[in-house]
Amino acid sequence: MKNNEKPKVKLSGENGNVYNLIGICSRALKNAGQKEKATEMSEKIFKCGSYDEALVIMMDYCEVE
Repeated sequence: MKNNEKPKVKLSGENGNVYNLIGICSRALKNAGQKEKATEMSEKIFKCGSYDEALVIMMDYCEVE
């Protein structure tokens, strides 16, 4: 996978807790060799103001199936 490609993640059917979803996306990024993006995504999410905004940020970094 190229460093600029979004890794695919499956979030439907998963525990909807925002921390669990961050973990799923973060692991997918790290497994794709994008550790810096995983850190960047997490930092943005922890600064955001809502669950919906957190989901949008995750979708910026990962392709949600």
